[in-house]
Amino acid sequence: MASINKDKNGKWQARVSYKDSNGKFRTKSNRFSTKHEAQLFSNQYEIKADKGGLNHKQNIKFTDYFYEWYQDYKVSKLAPATKNRYEITYKELENFFGETTMGELNQRLYQRFINQYGAHHAKQTVKKVNNIVHACIKNAMYEDIISKDFVSRVELVYDKSRDRKIEYLNVKELKRLTTDILDNLNPHFTSRYMILTAIYTGMRIGEIQGLQWQDINYNFKTVSVKRAWNEIAQEVKPTKNESSIRVIRVSDELLTVLKQLENATNPQSKKSQIFINQYGTVPTSAACNKTLRKTLKDLEIDKQGFHFHSLRHTHVAFLLSSGIDLYVISKRLGHSDLSTTTKIYAYMIDEFRVRTDKQIALSLDKLTEKNSLNVSNA
Repeated sequence: MASINKDKNGKWQARVSYKDSNGKFRTKSNRFSTKHEAQLFSNQYEIKADKGGLNHKQNIKFTDYFYEWYQDYKVSKLAPATKNRYEITYKELENFFGETTMGELNQRLYQRFINQYGAHHAKQTVKKVNNIVHACIKNAMYEDIISKDFVSRVELVYDKSRDRKIEYLNVKELKRLTTDILDNLNPHFTSRYMILTAIYTGMRIGEIQGLQWQDINYNFKTVSVKRAWNEIAQEVKPTKNESSIRVIRVSDELLTVLKQLENATNPQSKKSQIFINQYGTVPTSAACNKTLRKTLKDLEIDKQGFHFHSLRHTHVAFLLSSGIDLYVISKRLGHSDLSTTTKIYAYMIDEFRVRTDKQIALSLDKLTEKNSLNVSNA
């Protein structure tokens, strides 16, 4: 049952009484600028009530639902950096949506949020926030709180001036870094070994931290990625996704260094982690970054935004410059599909495309040369 009245401020208030899915009586009210909008609101709720489609959870604040969903399904298995992203997203949602309930969410309102948020953030940041919200909304649909996936139709808005190019070392810089790391290895301080492993494999830092001696196959010259390391809990965890489980072919240089480390540390079992330092722990990402940045500074390589994950980008750049097929690189990185690789490294791929285009042109010219020789010999 619905009632529509005009208040003292000239707004039209619509109030709907209904039974929720549990059979309890509920009321829902809202204010509108016109009587027509109030009538539409009332009609929609009455139709839903007649179909038994109203859920009392629709009265929950959107931000309250988001935080409960985050606590129940996400927080226990997130890395610190990702956890921070969820917390930031929650605050942004609070600032924009305020008291908005689950039942009041719709595509246009969410688009306004993206428009406002995206105006001051880079494309990747907006995409990450949108993906987080999308996962939450899908869960709300599963619980029959909302009926439509309005996030899937949103148009992403972002500040193009904030997009940063991927930071990586050129071949000359990479050779200098690699040489310095090799010349200053110390089995008591394993962060340099980790940096070298990232250079030669392109592995993520958590994957490197989680490596065990049983993952190294000296005969087949491979490293198997089966797990990652959780710095906070100090325990192994699953890899980022299923495709991250992979076997990477490595160089003799890296295998030699790892064998030297193995002999120096004399692990008690093959399940021992490889990069245990003299303190009995695996260096953290912060410790590795500190070593990496100091090394770059000593080498006078000026890369302000360079960090450990940039070694993964550098690995890709080096393989691209060596003419390695992008599909092979994608599998080596543990990406779920080729599109993931092309999206992340689009800027880098464009840089190497010019060289590839020249190779294609030269190859096609050889067709003409061959035909010319045939004609002259006829």
